[in-house]
Amino acid sequence: MLRSIHDSLEPKLITLFRRQRYSWNDFGADTIAGLAVAIVALPLAMAIAIASNLPPERGVFTAIVAGFLISAHGGSRYQIGGPTAAFIVTVATVAMKHGYEGLVLATLMAGGILMIMAFFRAGEMIKFIPYPVIVGFTSGIALLIAFSQIRDFFGLSITAVPPDFIDKLTVYLAHLHETNFVAVTLAVASIGVILLTKRFIPKLPGPIVVVVLSGLAVWALDLHVDTIESRFGAIPSMLPSPVWPEITFEKLRLLLPDAITIATLAAIESLLSAVVADGMTGTHHKPNAELLGQGVANMASAIFGGLPATGAIARTATNIKAGARTPISGIMHAVWLFLFILILSPLIVKIPLAALAAILMVVAWNMSEIKHVREIMQAPKADRIVLIVTFILTVLVDLNFAIQAGIALASILFIDQMMKSTEIRSVESEEDDPDSIRHKSIPAGVEVYEIQGPLFFGVAEKLIDTLLIFETPPKVFILRMRHVPLIDAAGLHALVTLHERLSRNRTVLILSGVNPQVRRFITQSHIDKIIGLDNIVNHIDKALTQANHTLSKEY
Repeated sequence: MLRSIHDSLEPKLITLFRRQRYSWNDFGADTIAGLAVAIVALPLAMAIAIASNLPPERGVFTAIVAGFLISAHGGSRYQIGGPTAAFIVTVATVAMKHGYEGLVLATLMAGGILMIMAFFRAGEMIKFIPYPVIVGFTSGIALLIAFSQIRDFFGLSITAVPPDFIDKLTVYLAHLHETNFVAVTLAVASIGVILLTKRFIPKLPGPIVVVVLSGLAVWALDLHVDTIESRFGAIPSMLPSPVWPEITFEKLRLLLPDAITIATLAAIESLLSAVVADGMTGTHHKPNAELLGQGVANMASAIFGGLPATGAIARTATNIKAGARTPISGIMHAVWLFLFILILSPLIVKIPLAALAAILMVVAWNMSEIKHVREIMQAPKADRIVLIVTFILTVLVDLNFAIQAGIALASILFIDQMMKSTEIRSVESEEDDPDSIRHKSIPAGVEVYEIQGPLFFGVAEKLIDTLLIFETPPKVFILRMRHVPLIDAAGLHALVTLHERLSRNRTVLILSGVNPQVRRFITQSHIDKIIGLDNIVNHIDKALTQANHTLSKEY
């Protein structure tokens, strides 16, 4: 058992190094791939921090510290970690409500939660989150990200943007007359450059082209738009010293919901990114090791002045396309980022905020899952309802609540579908099969009914209500359970209630075709002693024999 846990938590890097020889050619390929990813990651990391209403260096610190540790301790061969756009709304909200120190503590707690999830092997459980819920909250986050960029995209002079969607809309409308058309032109041109680069020069990272060209344009043409320097000043050229936040029970209690939101989002996005990487390369990630790596990385990012981090799908895909071979590429991506801020920080601050807003607009569009939304809108009604409700709650209420409500709604609708698919049929409605009642001799005074599907709490009342159809109670009621794969506590209680109501009319209950698993739960609940050991059999022929024996005792 302990060995199994150790294997599931062992970093992919260690597993690979134990199984294969790492050559200088591999290191060269990983170094080049890391450079390609770092070039993409630098503008994204700064844009995400700025969109979260925090200084740009926070995003770079996150990409360096968390990116290094996610690759070193994670469970994916190609995963690239760092700040992602999915966190923007949550980070901005937490920082506004509790300050940056509150965000640090929430991120630390989230890291601890992720590590606990890893030790309890929750990595495999993430796949049980319904697909419409994932698409719904991802699309909602995309809309919120795009909406959060309107200030810089249009060059509006707003000092502070509120976190709520409706409040943002009100503030934007009040300042729309202040639109800076130079900023708008720069932002639209930046989107055009990204799209054209992707189409005609796909190997050249669009975001880095945008920040270089836009920075040159602002300098050469003396454009009057906000830049990183004009709003935030200089950025540090070194990592900060680690700082541990003040921890009190009251703060922990207050920040726990936010920490759960961060941990949940980090787990979902990192594992989705790992799955995408597996699909592109034919490899297999270790989900629990990935969660452990995410936990370690988030805790370290927090104390080194960073933000919450997770696996980044776009950067991971870039890593694979650039020829990465092992997690060393992710480590080298962090090293390259450190060198960038060490050497290039005086130039980085010249980047216009409108260009960064344009980059995030494109990221938001890529996150919007338009294709998958269209697919789900052609799916059954229940999936469409879950998607729409999760999307609306994500945009208007809260991400954490949206995920919880989406999962709860999907579960309720699934239970409803299971209830409708579970049938309790009479002999007349039974289809022909080798053990069909049509080929059996049914004694007078015996009724035979069959359950098709799991006997759980959603079906329990339906089973009990079956008795209402009898004008004259039968002497023996045979309940065929050969197609009942599982039973829960409500189903067991329903069997007891059914037996009690039949007994009042002096009717004997016989259970037929009970499979070993269902029989085990019946025995553990001592229901076999209530119904009678002889009245629980594994085949219809034995049930009919027992029914004849019961009838013979009455005469």
